[in-house]
Amino acid sequence: MPGTGSTAPVQAVRAQAYVIPTDSPEADGTMQWTSTTLIVVEVDGGGCMGLGYTYTDAAAAPLIRGMLAEVVKGQDALDIPAAWQAMQRRVRNVGRQGLAATAISAMDAALWDLKARLLGLPLALLLGRAREAVPIYGSGGFTTYSDAQLRDQLAGWVERDGCQWVKMKISTHPGQDPHRLAVARKAIGDHGLFVDSNGALSTKQALATADILARDFGVLWYEEPVSSDDLEGLRLLRQRAPATLEIVAGEYGYEIDYFRRMLNAGAVDVQQADASRCGGITGFLRAAVLCDAHHVDLSGHCAPTLHLHAACAAPHFRHLEWFHDHVRIEQMLFDGAPVAQEGMIRPDLSRPGLGIAFRRQDAERYAA
Repeated sequence: MPGTGSTAPVQAVRAQAYVIPTDSPEADGTMQWTSTTLIVVEVDGGGCMGLGYTYTDAAAAPLIRGMLAEVVKGQDALDIPAAWQAMQRRVRNVGRQGLAATAISAMDAALWDLKARLLGLPLALLLGRAREAVPIYGSGGFTTYSDAQLRDQLAGWVERDGCQWVKMKISTHPGQDPHRLAVARKAIGDHGLFVDSNGALSTKQALATADILARDFGVLWYEEPVSSDDLEGLRLLRQRAPATLEIVAGEYGYEIDYFRRMLNAGAVDVQQADASRCGGITGFLRAAVLCDAHHVDLSGHCAPTLHLHAACAAPHFRHLEWFHDHVRIEQMLFDGAPVAQEGMIRPDLSRPGLGIAFRRQDAERYAA
């Protein structure tokens, strides 16, 4: 740990992409895929190494090694706001959203991990905890799944992991959704059922679907019924959908103004944010403050290991998404990835930083 008044300059930055095949074909209302790309970042400074990551395109790795590393090297590892602002300025002319935002997110997470390691603290204690553990909801239920796959996955989250809620994808083939929802409801009994259209529907279609979801299947959470860019459509749905059905969006927020606009529009009952996209731990906590000011709960989107410590610190926090692809990858490739117990995950306070170590040898076969 540096002494009083000393600095721990960032000395080196490394980034590598890994493309991991899914365990079966997957699809939602607007996309289909057979692999997930993980970008792992390592930052050296003060005799320690910080680890961060994101899920994005492999093109983020050279962006991190190039223009982001240029402005982060030499920065004091303890002064994360300075490094974060430098990265934001550096990508101004290539665009701060999308790929650049995911690259900054991975770097920011690595810097927070490094700072906590330099101070000998788990990140949750460095940030300050509002809670000791975080509720999770099981998430997957892809529209490519057979009835048996859907039933087994959703029931497993309830029976094995103790989840109070599970989420499934809908709207690829809307005519098939009532049958799939009935399979899901039978699999989980009285536990909470969430659905996600991934912006596939028009406002009129989503309104009609909302009534069916609430009336016939007791669905509690309707995520991205229309495009998350359609704030008027989301607000209309929030006003007219059954009172028991919450309207949710926000996973594609890359900067603070996105969350400000969505919250000011009254577009959502629950605001999502994704630390692997919105500027890392720094961006996620900034979004959390906005949610607190608007009296709207925040829910973390995907990447549960990355979010865990920040989720313990965030006010007005609802739960984390226990997303099938990311849980599988994180438990395959990171020592210290959390394990669900009674529907909760909790940080290991015996390990500094994010509490994880990358299994590089296991990951090597997936290197892009």
